[in-house]
Amino acid sequence: MEPFIHGIILAFGLILPLGVQNLFVFNQGALQNSLWQAMPAVVTAGVCDTLLILAAVLGVSLVILSFSWLKMTLLGVGFVFLAYMGWVSWHSKPDSRHTAGGSGMPPAKQIMFAASVSLLNPHAILDTIGVIGTSSLNYAGSGKVLFTAACIAVSWLWFFALALAGRIIGDLDATGRMLCLMGKFQRCSSGALQYI
Repeated sequence: MEPFIHGIILAFGLILPLGVQNLFVFNQGALQNSLWQAMPAVVTAGVCDTLLILAAVLGVSLVILSFSWLKMTLLGVGFVFLAYMGWVSWHSKPDSRHTAGGSGMPPAKQIMFAASVSLLNPHAILDTIGVIGTSSLNYAGSGKVLFTAACIAVSWLWFFALALAGRIIGDLDATGRMLCLMGKFQRCSSGALQYI
């Protein structure tokens, strides 16, 4: 059970900081009319994290990022993308779900946005490769499978819990002001930390 417990603790520690991906899933839970309507964001984020974890454990991502020019390109594109997303979030206005009938994204846009904030986030990619991929080298065979399964399970449970928490907060915050303030606070507190 040591690899499984190690995977749970490690994955939870990595996914806990509220970045763009987590905030997006939370907001979709809050802004959709039901938890079910936020599932495209949850499933897409879960699938993307699963792919990144598998790539890290199998060593594929480590081989790709051994090229310094590719690593710098990913960091550059990710920085520009996250800066743009932060700017858009900072300038967004609070919406009332009750008066506007909900302001969450339709399923196709949820999927595209969740995939982009998951796969273009250099912090998440480097964490997955540098921490999960490296830690998986301690295990072989069934130990590696248990470690990987624990990391993947934590991701899926976390995204579902975020959407559920968003749904609860969304019901309590009819004006949307709390969500807007949370987004701005998150950008100020963690935006710069993504690259430290």
